[in-house]
Amino acid sequence: MNGAKRLTTPLKDSDLDNLKVGEKVFLSGIIYTGRDAAHKRLVELLDAGKELPFNVEGQVIYYVGPAPAKPGKPIGSAGPTTSYRMDAYAPRLIEVGLKGMIGKGSRSQEVVESMKKHKAVYFAAVGGAAALIAKSIKSKELVAYEDLGPEAIFKLEVEDFPVIVANDIKGDDLYKQGMEAYRRV
Repeated sequence: MNGAKRLTTPLKDSDLDNLKVGEKVFLSGIIYTGRDAAHKRLVELLDAGKELPFNVEGQVIYYVGPAPAKPGKPIGSAGPTTSYRMDAYAPRLIEVGLKGMIGKGSRSQEVVESMKKHKAVYFAAVGGAAALIAKSIKSKELVAYEDLGPEAIFKLEVEDFPVIVANDIKGDDLYKQGMEAYRRV
């Protein structure tokens, strides 16, 4: 991705200040996985005043249920899942410090408002590029909820994980911009 920005997790507000929708980004460092069942459990812990299984402050969660790894590989295909299934839980996690989410598809207005208020971004990963994305994942370690199988929370070490800024901290929305561009035609 020519002209891409490079960010290393955990993310800080200053990392997000100049990101604009449509920009290409390569993420390196640690990201966590989680889908709706894991998100539900995380929010239940927060609501009960209990500690989360990992510190979400400054972190990025990738909405993925990775395929089993082939021999010698840390992970199988790892394509993004549809993000709206996490919309009921995302604002609560953003409120306690989550700085980034990776998935596919647009987000609810409540999530967009939460990202604006607490300085977080939503990155789109390219659906259909699961095998390519997996190449940027260097290791995978179980963190919590093993009973959820591939939907458990895993800690991934990534290098040059390719994403596109879909929602920035100003509330701009790549999906809405794309629809507007075609409405004018």
